[in-house]
Amino acid sequence: MKENTAKFVTINALSIALVCVSTMAIQIPIPLGYMHLGNTCILLTAALFGPTTGLLAGGIGSALADLLTGYTQWVLPTLLIKSIMGFAIGYLAWGKEKKLHMASVRTLLASIAGVAVMIAGYTIAGAVMNGSIYTGLLQVPGLTLEGIIGMAIFYVIGFVLERANVFRLLRIA
Repeated sequence: MKENTAKFVTINALSIALVCVSTMAIQIPIPLGYMHLGNTCILLTAALFGPTTGLLAGGIGSALADLLTGYTQWVLPTLLIKSIMGFAIGYLAWGKEKKLHMASVRTLLASIAGVAVMIAGYTIAGAVMNGSIYTGLLQVPGLTLEGIIGMAIFYVIGFVLERANVFRLLRIA
């Protein structure tokens, strides 16, 4: 998709909004933060539209959700962590052919890499912000569960969209 086109701007704006709203809609507290469905949308938008959209939607959408829900101390770490997460997913899932195939090993590895970036990033950020590696490590079980649930929902939605030929309608596959 060519940058600076109406379609590109629209897809990115809608992806940012989708990540923000899905992050804010359901928030389950875990140590130092909250569990949410925003990661599902980061996985989906990054895998569908590539690394640029993944970076923008993951970073800006998630940081906005933190800002709007009172987790302001996490806005900058979230912007960095979720931007890298979205970029990594989009870059790895698309591959050289710039197409998404839900049943591919590449998509699975991209999902795992994105979740690993999130877990590592928030563990490090939590440790730095609280001055304790132990405190940062307290987040790992909750973040891991959040990542696994996000991946499972991503696959359910992704397979439904692929089966319904939505990828072709969007001209992304």
